[in-house]
Amino acid sequence: MGYAVEDIKALIGKVPIFGICLGHQILGLAIGAKSYKLKFGHRGANHPVQDLATRKVEITSHNHGFSIDAASLPEDIAEMTHINLNDKTLEGFRLKHQPAFSVQYHPEASPGPHDANYLFKRFVDMMAQWKTAK
Repeated sequence: MGYAVEDIKALIGKVPIFGICLGHQILGLAIGAKSYKLKFGHRGANHPVQDLATRKVEITSHNHGFSIDAASLPEDIAEMTHINLNDKTLEGFRLKHQPAFSVQYHPEASPGPHDANYLFKRFVDMMAQWKTAK
């Protein structure tokens, strides 16, 4: 997926970005983080994920076999926002100085949990702020 990583690198700072699942991994690779294969992939619903800012636990849907290595996130560029409470893997991060964030799970999943619907409002608000700043 090198072409997608290069495309996202070119878009960072030019448009707001909200990465979901593979988009999360591509954004992570685009900023220099590393990915690795999970011993046991995350599949199905009812995975507990914690929002690190609010400490709220969300029940989420997953379908991935790889993860971005949290230790490889460049600290000057990004910060963790969500972790999986089952295995402590990275489930979300945001860029500190650009309008971009991502989650590894599926907030758009339906039917299923709706705990993460706030992420879409966050993205709409980010786009509005970005448009105003331009």
